[in-house]
Amino acid sequence: MMQLIKFVNDSGVVGWVIIAVGLGSLALMIERFYSLYFKYALNSNQFATKVQSLVSQNKYEEALVLCHDLKEKPLAQAYKTILEKSDQSEDSIFQAQDIALSETIPLVTKGLHHLSMAANVATLLGLLGTIHGLILSFAAVAQADPAQKQTLLANGVSVSMYTTALGLVVAIPLMIAYSFLVSKQNEIIEKIQEKTGKLTEQLTSFENAFHNSGTTSKSPSHKAPPPPSADKKAS
Repeated sequence: MMQLIKFVNDSGVVGWVIIAVGLGSLALMIERFYSLYFKYALNSNQFATKVQSLVSQNKYEEALVLCHDLKEKPLAQAYKTILEKSDQSEDSIFQAQDIALSETIPLVTKGLHHLSMAANVATLLGLLGTIHGLILSFAAVAQADPAQKQTLLANGVSVSMYTTALGLVVAIPLMIAYSFLVSKQNEIIEKIQEKTGKLTEQLTSFENAFHNSGTTSKSPSHKAPPPPSADKKAS
């Protein structure tokens, strides 16, 4: 630990800025890793199959309850938004799909681009530290006493090397983590788009079937009015 502190101290002010960027990025990386791999994790095939099975049986309320119970999952949120419009027109269902995607995809992509930016910033800060160290070295050669030139020149070169190394030490893991997290993010988004498209297709095919059969109702049978009671029939 003391060696690390000495290393950062030898890097100068720029080195501490790089460390601050690295710590902030580490917190973001941990949060995104937890969200993408655990919080948003869902067996999408099993979940989609269960919801579509309930829809095919006109058990829309059960499907909505299932989605509500998994409301932290982006796919479940998207399904809930679409199912709430299942008794409306085909255009409304498609609009619900667009709304669902616009609401859930930002949850998956939130803040991840900051990791890439932080990696670039760390690299540039390392370059800035290199330039700062070179300036110190040239100033030592030009202005310092001959007895001090060697020491000041060595200090300037060490600042250059330390900040360059520190910038790369922070930037390289960030870029690796960013690559893995973006891959997982894109996988989740593709599944959301695929599964919501299939659910929308299923719901709109129901409506088309109702229209083709000559009914005037815009909704599936789960919204149909109840049959007349036996007393009314008798009367």
